[in-house]
Amino acid sequence: AVPRTRILATGGASHNKMILQVLSDVFNAPVYTIDTANSACLGSAYRAIHGLVAERNVSLADVVKSAPELRLAVTPTSGAEEV
Repeated sequence: AVPRTRILATGGASHNKMILQVLSDVFNAPVYTIDTANSACLGSAYRAIHGLVAERNVSLADVVKSAPELRLAVTPTSGAEEV
């Protein structure tokens, strides 16, 4: 089952496990990364494609099916939500 909240980290900081762990602990959510160049603009690109095909009733979920595979980088530290 996919958790309700997920964080997708992109860019240079996404290569730093310590930063990703802080994000995961603060938001109590798993953090995923993708191995794609220029990944920070992916969301905008998929929304633009969705806008182009919207009149054909294509869902955003269908548009992003071709997205790169997400890789689980870190999960929240046990007990972090209590801090």
